[in-house]
Amino acid sequence: MPVTADDQRVREVVRTARRIAVVGLSPKPYRPSHQVAKYLQEAGYTIVPIHPAGGTILGEAVHPDLYQARETGELDIVNVFRRSSAVPALVEPCVAVAPQLVWMQVGVAHQVAARQLEDADILVVMNRCLAVVHQHLGE
Repeated sequence: MPVTADDQRVREVVRTARRIAVVGLSPKPYRPSHQVAKYLQEAGYTIVPIHPAGGTILGEAVHPDLYQARETGELDIVNVFRRSSAVPALVEPCVAVAPQLVWMQVGVAHQVAARQLEDADILVVMNRCLAVVHQHLGE
């Protein structure tokens, strides 16, 4: 299957990104969000946890939302570990903080929200694991 222009753009963003907001990052080590975030952190990315409970996860201060997380610096990627039904509520904050890419993890997809994000010139990946793709890139 040929690589599309969007695939190339996604690969470039994943290669050059430094800060990844993880929406729905769990403090529980056995949860997929925690495992993926830990992998990404170990791969050299700065993880910016987003969870209403606050506190610290993986040594990073937890922010209640994307707006407050953006106050600490640019967010290159927003990685979503929420139910698909929660994705529409993330469109406005994502457009406001303007990441290059919104990544919806395995099992997370919302076509209408994806179109809205793309209309705001934000790349969107749905139903794929960022850690797996990163491993395949050999970064």
